[in-house]
Amino acid sequence: MDMIIQCLTKKYAQFSGRASRKEFWLFVLFYLVVYIILTILDTTLYTIHPGSGIGYMSGIFWLATIIPYIAVSVRRLHDTNRVGWWLLVAFIPIIGAIILLVFYCSRGVETENRFS
Repeated sequence: MDMIIQCLTKKYAQFSGRASRKEFWLFVLFYLVVYIILTILDTTLYTIHPGSGIGYMSGIFWLATIIPYIAVSVRRLHDTNRVGWWLLVAFIPIIGAIILLVFYCSRGVETENRFS
């Protein structure tokens, strides 16, 4: 839980350094659980914008956590000795997501790397 709190406070917009697999996946788990709960609440309370289909609570949560999500993703890529620009591969449909998933699941470099 401390790792998640650090990602949301101390490391909110810290794009330098490294993030372990544990830190990254705990943040992703937290993000998904909260987002799903807020989406259910939006549906239950009818707080979904009719034009876009996005719930108000889940939309605000997304806006508040997009920067820490990108930051922890960049730090995770740094741990595998890759530059953060690899996030842009996500714009390639299907293949980009698979490539990033492989990078996120890869073991980090044990020794110091250029991002330490």
